[in-house]
Amino acid sequence: MRRAIFPGSFDPLTLGHQDIIERGLPLFDELIIAIGKNADKKYMFSLEERISFITEAFKNEPKIKILTYEGLTVDFCKKENAAFILRGLRNPADFEFEKAIAHTNRKLAEIETVFLLTSSGKSFISSSIVRDVIRNGGDYTILVPPTVIVKK
Repeated sequence: MRRAIFPGSFDPLTLGHQDIIERGLPLFDELIIAIGKNADKKYMFSLEERISFITEAFKNEPKIKILTYEGLTVDFCKKENAAFILRGLRNPADFEFEKAIAHTNRKLAEIETVFLLTSSGKSFISSSIVRDVIRNGGDYTILVPPTVIVKK
């Protein structure tokens, strides 16, 4: 079985994430959306909210599993018997950053990283931009799936 992990904080899930997930699905038998938990990071949305956003967005997709994890992504891959990590690339800076992580992961474990370029119409979207739009009262709904709801 070709199982991949798509790791991230998903704070919140964006149209860019959704794009990579939907385009990655045909490549794998199972795609685990892995929400990383980092005690040192301040999140805008609770873990429960982030799980809900993703669960609702992909409720009709049987190949998707949603899990949380702490620690190294490669250790989580081993635990879940996943041979691949799926990552999206928006720009050259993403590539340089992700390339270093992919090389490190290959040194730590026999895990392949599969990169997909984000569709051009979504390549400008990042969770940090979405959070900034939300904090400043802008229309965040054009950047996220309809399942992402901000409580006012």
